[in-house]
Amino acid sequence: MKKVYLDNAATTQIRSEVIQEMTKVMVEDYGNPSSTHQFGRSAKNLLELSRKSIAKQLNATAQEIVFTSSGTEANNWILRNAILNLNVKRFVTSKIEHHAVLHALEALQKEFAISIDYVNIRSNGQIDISHLVTLLSDDAPTLVSLMHVNNEIGTILDIDKISRICKQHNAYFHSDTVQSVGKIIIDLQQTPVDFIVSSAHKFHGPKGIGFAYIKKGLPMRPLFFGGEQEKGLRPGTESLHNVVGMAKALEISYTNLDNESSFIAELKNYCITQLSTFFPDFITVGENCCVGILNVILPIPQEKAAMLLFHLDMKGIAVSRGSACQSGSSKPSHVLAEILDLENSNKPNLRISFSSFNTKSDIDYLMASLVAIAL
Repeated sequence: MKKVYLDNAATTQIRSEVIQEMTKVMVEDYGNPSSTHQFGRSAKNLLELSRKSIAKQLNATAQEIVFTSSGTEANNWILRNAILNLNVKRFVTSKIEHHAVLHALEALQKEFAISIDYVNIRSNGQIDISHLVTLLSDDAPTLVSLMHVNNEIGTILDIDKISRICKQHNAYFHSDTVQSVGKIIIDLQQTPVDFIVSSAHKFHGPKGIGFAYIKKGLPMRPLFFGGEQEKGLRPGTESLHNVVGMAKALEISYTNLDNESSFIAELKNYCITQLSTFFPDFITVGENCCVGILNVILPIPQEKAAMLLFHLDMKGIAVSRGSACQSGSSKPSHVLAEILDLENSNKPNLRISFSSFNTKSDIDYLMASLVAIAL
C-alpha cells in the first residue's frame, strides 16, 4: 500500500542529517553537561554551541534561549511567569489560539482570578487589529498572546505590527511561534516581541525538545524546581542529543528556506488546482496563509464524510481535520467554529499540510482517493 504523509503541521519527518548528528552525540558525548570532568565539559560545550546556533538563526543572544521539552511547556511557563513576576493582571488573546495557550489561561484564571479578553477574529481568520487597539486602551498590566501561524488554518499574524502596537500600549507580547520557527524568517532584533516558543519536531527535528525565547532583562522564575540547569530556570538534566538535533534541524531549515518554501508553495498550488478540477465547489479557509498549510471545506455528502479520515487512513494517507492534539476528540474544531458560519462549519473539512518530502504524486494519490470516497 502506498503511504502518503500530508500532516506536517502535526509533526515532520526527521532529516537524515539530524539523525546522524544525534546518533554521534549519543555514542560519543554521553556525559552530563552539569558534570565538571572532561565528559561533562564536552557535553556542556555542545549544549552551548547549540544554544548559540539557535540564537544566531533568530538574531537573538544565546542568553535569551532556554531549552524546554516542548512549545506547550514553554507557553505554560511564560504565561504563569507573567502573573508571578511581571505583575500581569490581564491577558488579551484570541479564541483560535492553540489549546496550549487557551487551556493554560483558563487554568490560570481559576487560580489567580486574572481577566482574559478575546480579540475579535474576522471571517478570513485574521485578527481584528482595530479591536485589539481598543482592548489595549485599558491601562491594566497586560500581556497579549497571539500565535504567529495558526496551526489549523495557516493564517499568518503580522507580529512586527502587533509588537509595535503592544509596545505603544506598554503591554507585553508573547507569540506561539511553533508553526513558524524554521519556516518563516524571524529577526528578534527587528521584532520587539517579548516571548516566543518553538518545538523541534515541527521543523524536521526530534520530538520532546523545544525552547523559549525570553527577551533580555525580563525576570523569570522556574516552572518547577530541582537543579541549576538552564541558569536555574529549567531544572533537569538537558537532553543533549535532542538539543543538538534541534539546532541542526533549525540550521538546515533556514539554510534551505528559500528553495524549500518555493517547492512547497508549488505543491500547495498544484493541490488547489487539482481540488478545483475534482471538487469545483470546495472552499479554502483563511487568507494570507503560510505555504505549508491548506485547510479546505469539501462538497462531500455528510454520509460519505463521516468516516473520511478513516477511509483515507486505510488508503495509507495521513491528513487531519485540525490539531493533532485534538485528534481523539469528538468536538468540532474551535478554530473553525470561531470563523465559519453554521452551514460551512458543519461541512467536512481537511487540513492538508506539506513539507519538502512530499511530491506531486502524493497529491495525485490523495485526489484519486478523495474522488473514490465521494462517489
